[in-house]
Amino acid sequence: MNTKLNKSDWIILSIIFGVTVLLNGVDYYREGNELIEYLIDFPSTTIISIIIILAFIQILVPKLLTKKKQYLKFFIIAVLLLTVFGTLDKLIGRFTAGKDLSGIKSVWLLLQSGLYNATDMVGFPLGILLMKKFYEGQSQFLEMEKQQKENELKLLRSQIDPHFLFNNLNTLDSLIDSDTEKAKEYINRLSLIYRYLIKTKDSEVMELVEELQLAENYIFLIQTRFGNDYVFEIEKNESIDDKYIPTGALQTLLENVVKHNKPDTSSIKTKIIIEKNRLKIINSKSTLKSKKESFGTGLQNLKTRYQLLSDQEISIINTEDEFKVSIPIINLIE
Repeated sequence: MNTKLNKSDWIILSIIFGVTVLLNGVDYYREGNELIEYLIDFPSTTIISIIIILAFIQILVPKLLTKKKQYLKFFIIAVLLLTVFGTLDKLIGRFTAGKDLSGIKSVWLLLQSGLYNATDMVGFPLGILLMKKFYEGQSQFLEMEKQQKENELKLLRSQIDPHFLFNNLNTLDSLIDSDTEKAKEYINRLSLIYRYLIKTKDSEVMELVEELQLAENYIFLIQTRFGNDYVFEIEKNESIDDKYIPTGALQTLLENVVKHNKPDTSSIKTKIIIEKNRLKIINSKSTLKSKKESFGTGLQNLKTRYQLLSDQEISIINTEDEFKVSIPIINLIE
């Protein structure tokens, strides 16, 4: 909780105490009180009330309740604080009214009256300020949480395979001499991919239609580079309109297929299946065993992004013959 009183806090206090002074002034006038009572009682009551409010907001609540959780100590100090200052306000009222201490029959009753008096003075403004501070704190926390998620998502989006450009430049270099027309197409597809990555660098999710276009361009690069080693099929069982997935998710999944499967006697077959609420990628596995069994940083990256974007999770099934990844399709609610 932010314990510092800001401009709006002081405005609220000014309005509350201004109205209180006005109403008390009417009561004083009806009772025929002396001018000295107006001049001393109202300022002193206001000052004492503000001291109590500041003590609660800046010391007692944040330190004893929130931080240390010393509830009994908080209660005892709060009662003592209210009693002392409430009694002080009562005594000031007696003196300005021309009454001396000899008229006090019981110190206990005076202290009890002081406690009730202080509670009555600060109860409403203190409650308003504490409520305001609580909701301001919640708003700040949610804003910080949102900013943190955005920063994490941008960081995760930036983690593209560093060898991606290097490998594609090598492929392009060999194509320039052997197949000029295909080299031009390769450059075009590569530029479309990078244009898409630049355009979507700050986007958390993108339309499935656009992600599929990225995937088709990426598949072209893979097949140009590796020939028939990788075969891809896209199966659309549902409309792809108004469907969203994390930006670059399909590219990550396709990268994972190539990274962890080196073909030997047969091609690596990959099927992209679009269903109502999920997108699945199923690929056959190479008989060549990888030195390191791993799902890869790409999939872990995608898992983390889904944790930040949705309450749904990625499903991964790794069998002897195939590898299946199922990712939720995100529905945006306007």
